[in-house]
Amino acid sequence: MSIHTDSLAPPMTGAATGALRTTLRLEGLCVLLAATACYARYGQGWGWFATLFLVPDLAFLGYLAGARVGAIAYNLSHAYIGALACLLAGVLLPHPLWLAAGLIWAAHIGFDRALGYGLKYAQGFGFTHLGLIGKQARATQTAPQAPSATAQR
Repeated sequence: MSIHTDSLAPPMTGAATGALRTTLRLEGLCVLLAATACYARYGQGWGWFATLFLVPDLAFLGYLAGARVGAIAYNLSHAYIGALACLLAGVLLPHPLWLAAGLIWAAHIGFDRALGYGLKYAQGFGFTHLGLIGKQARATQTAPQAPSATAQR
């Protein structure tokens, strides 16, 4: 349960919590493992994997233009639709580089989701569909708790 005060950001709406959040993070781990296993079979070598794995994080540069632009850039590079489009192109064309790129991209997204980095809201980097992260999460964890109703009796 997160505690919110007037000095903190408003409570997150639309963020996964509890067992749902855990399930989404485990789903990300499964995507990471499946994409990496498929890359081992169909990829273009581990050098390419290591080189391209963090490329989607270049979207962080969007935050230089503000939280809204940053969230859009981050979400475009961290939604599965782009990775799936690459995978589809790799299978239908067939082109092994598109397939490899899609697998690396999917692995990266799965890795981020497993760590709890979800798609971003325009309020700032720490507001994600998987809940608060970073400074926002630490602020809610260290906020003083109001006495409960039973403790006041």
